Amino acid sequence: MKKTSTRLADGRELIYYDLRDDAVRDAVDRRPLDRTVTTSEIRRDELLGDAVAIASHRQGRTYHPPADECPLCPTQGDRLSEIPDSSYDVVVFENRFPSLAGDSGRCEVVCFTSDHNASFADLSEEQAGLVLDAWTDRTSELSHQPSVEQVFCFENRGAEIGVTLGHPHGQIYAYPFTTPRTALMLRSLAAHKEATGGENLFDAVLERELADERIVLASEHWVAFVPYAAHWPYEVHLYPRRRVPDLLGLDEAARSEFPQVYLELLRRFDRIFGEGEPPTPYIAAWHQAPFGQLEEFEGVNRDDFALHLELFTIRRTSGKLKFLAGSESGMSVFINDVPPERAAERLREVASS
Repeated sequence: MKKTSTRLADGRELIYYDLRDDAVRDAVDRRPLDRTVTTSEIRRDELLGDAVAIASHRQGRTYHPPADECPLCPTQGDRLSEIPDSSYDVVVFENRFPSLAGDSGRCEVVCFTSDHNASFADLSEEQAGLVLDAWTDRTSELSHQPSVEQVFCFENRGAEIGVTLGHPHGQIYAYPFTTPRTALMLRSLAAHKEATGGENLFDAVLERELADERIVLASEHWVAFVPYAAHWPYEVHLYPRRRVPDLLGLDEAARSEFPQVYLELLRRFDRIFGEGEPPTPYIAAWHQAPFGQLEEFEGVNRDDFALHLELFTIRRTSGKLKFLAGSESGMSVFINDVPPERAAERLREVASS
């Protein structure tokens, strides 16, 4: 992998990740851009104990542009985009309309491929491996910023999810706090460790899942399963067999095997609703241990956390979406219409031949 860092016309950082070591990335951003002005602010909810990012500048962000005006495609002639070069393998750059900025964190865009009409599932294993390298590198770099406590790599796919740019891409959020969902996991981890005299909850969950009927696929270094209490109609959790706290902890064997496993999962998601259906909308989310202090979670350290990816779709059946209504949005109590055992069975049925 070759990494080349440069700056866009408004001062934002852009990084090329290339498969070839001889790639030259010296194209200049020719757009007449003013310096980016953001108004991101983190506000704490005293009753719930969580945080909300207030980012009014995002109202003006790019919204469903035509394909020939896509800002994530490479620059071609006089058609200028966020990527100055005429081609790329993987690119990461600071979001022009970030939810988090400055002391409130950082937001980055990850372009998986220059092919506007592709998806992550269309990547080769070599290309998917390069994306993993980019996620890992950005996790490392962002973790050293003083204001960053947790790094979250994710992909939203599909207009049903709320995606406003059709080009295959994901994002990275660097939060200045431990996110509420991770905090819940850490509290459960601490309580289980105390109650069992030191047993790790992630290890116990993975051991139970390996013995149950919800395994979707298992390889030498990775295990994918539909969790016992799945929140979403089709939801898969992907764990490395050897517990590590973050992407930096993956050994070479797990890193080498990841592209094959992950691409197979994504391709199964595109097949679960049958031929002729539009691409399955999904969210793919990496859960990594926070880099900040964990004193409030007594007895727990970073190495107790287990890196894992959660992949789920809001489509519950052909032509029907799962909406977060009163119970889910109002009380955070999910109601799942698809039994997890049936979801796992279906995801096994659509395996590549």
